[in-house]
Amino acid sequence: MINEIKADAKTRMEKSLEATKSQMAKVRTGRAHPSLLDSIRVDYYGAASPLKQVANITAEDARTLAITVFDRNMIQAIEKAIMMSDLGLNPSSAGTTIRIPLPPLTEERRKDLVKLVRGEAENGRVAIRNVRRDANNDIKALLKDKEISEDDERRAQDEIQKLTDAFVKQVDEVLAAKEAELMEF
Repeated sequence: MINEIKADAKTRMEKSLEATKSQMAKVRTGRAHPSLLDSIRVDYYGAASPLKQVANITAEDARTLAITVFDRNMIQAIEKAIMMSDLGLNPSSAGTTIRIPLPPLTEERRKDLVKLVRGEAENGRVAIRNVRRDANNDIKALLKDKEISEDDERRAQDEIQKLTDAFVKQVDEVLAAKEAELMEF
């Protein structure tokens, strides 16, 4: 029973860590990367589709993204979706290819992005701690129902705390790497 609770907690903590990583990947650094456009949805014949389903996205060089559109009729819709996003990008089209030059980040914008990334990291830590709380509540319920001893409860809570510490440390490592990436010129 305790092992099931620990396995469930570990799985949920891994999902929280992955969610935090994906949220941080959306934060734009000075480099062009196709994942910058992952959150953009395009109106494709009445259905909101992810951009990568209607076009091929590649990094042409360190500062330019190239989007090769599958359906020529979609160029205006894609350009509009990119401009309407909160990324602050200005696409320009040539035939079936849309190029997006990434402007260099100012020092002030970098600091704002670092604050944003720190907030995402804190959300990840909170999610992991919530998983710990749920697991500890499940263990306390087992103790209350007299299915486990107090020693088993204490041991299980210690193991869950170690698991929590390990995942919080991973979130901190991801945060440090992202901050370093944002602050480099």
